Amino acid sequence: MIKSADRGFHGATLALCLLVSMLSVPETAKGSEQHSDTHNAVDMYIRDDVYSDYLRFLNGRAPLEVTQFSGDYIRRDVVDMVLVQQALALGGFKKTFTYRPGNVSFRHSNLLEQGKLLLSFDSYWLDDAQAKADKLFISEAVIRRGEYFAGIFYAPENLAVARLTRLSQLRELSAVSTSRWRTDWNTLSSLGLKHLMNEPVWASQAQMVNRQWVDFMLMPLMPSLNNEFRLNDILLVAHPNLVVQLDGSRHFVVSRLHPDGERAFKALQSGLNQLRSQGRIRQAYQQAGFIPDLRRYRVLNPIAPQKNSPE
Repeated sequence: MIKSADRGFHGATLALCLLVSMLSVPETAKGSEQHSDTHNAVDMYIRDDVYSDYLRFLNGRAPLEVTQFSGDYIRRDVVDMVLVQQALALGGFKKTFTYRPGNVSFRHSNLLEQGKLLLSFDSYWLDDAQAKADKLFISEAVIRRGEYFAGIFYAPENLAVARLTRLSQLRELSAVSTSRWRTDWNTLSSLGLKHLMNEPVWASQAQMVNRQWVDFMLMPLMPSLNNEFRLNDILLVAHPNLVVQLDGSRHFVVSRLHPDGERAFKALQSGLNQLRSQGRIRQAYQQAGFIPDLRRYRVLNPIAPQKNSPE
């Protein structure tokens, strides 16, 4: 997460840049420019840990300049964040974003439903999005059904997980998730585990696995970080050979109640169609290692194909 000192530094840097910009504008133009900037900027609330990795991955680049999604600090959330901005720009949405990083995960959905947040930079499972379809526009899939593979993350000392080779052994173990995440919960429930713990706070889930109160949790693979997850005193690693396939697709959502919602959604759909036709969406998730090389991994629970599902 971004520490308060980091936020202060970024704030001071931003203030200095704004001051320099204002000094370079003729006096008669300042008022109209300030009004235009305010009018064209959209506040975006985002988790501070995601924003931190996003800035580190960009390393000074604009999102539209990104063509390769491999390297340090890349993760599924960061790929989502870059792709949604590329799609909006391709679709003709011209407004800029003012980022408001913080611990917003629990109020994020409410802000969308209330029209106080334009869209989510973090894609939603289709089941979760459809439950709020009266308040949210739902985009075309960015991660299609059958493309989502989760790593089995566990404490390095947990040899029962480290030595897993087949599904029958996994069924002797315990896992943690939350029933709020419908697709994750349904997938884990279908595996026939010894015990599935319901814990709504994600950081608490990670701590439970770290302390071996439960055996494992599901998370996206993180090849740029050697498939290791670190948070404060927590260290979890992904099983080196096995993954779990989640049965669902992921989509971006846009608030129906936000003043720019309908226009942003039309631009988003148009841009996503362009990115999809160019093969850039799947390529991005593959380069990031989110869609793994299945020559190296074995899927414990391959999902059955659906008729008329997209290739």
